[in-house]
Amino acid sequence: MKILYFAWLRGKTGMGEEDVDPPAQIADVRGLVEWLKTRSAGHADAFADLSLVRVAVNQDHVQPDHALKPGDEVAFFPPVTGG
Repeated sequence: MKILYFAWLRGKTGMGEEDVDPPAQIADVRGLVEWLKTRSAGHADAFADLSLVRVAVNQDHVQPDHALKPGDEVAFFPPVTGG
């Protein structure tokens, strides 16, 4: 599974992307986030307040209860504003 981090999430995790193989019991985005928080202090800090994080799976915006499958691309980014 490819994970992409954008904006300040990239800064907190210290990486723009990573390939991960989460445990089989990780079924949705929420579970993935909880697992990612255990990878480093930076990951835990990046996901400390999920109301500040948006997610896309395979380039479609999704909610935390969205089901995941092997090979998905998951992107995390802050809310986007326009002007």
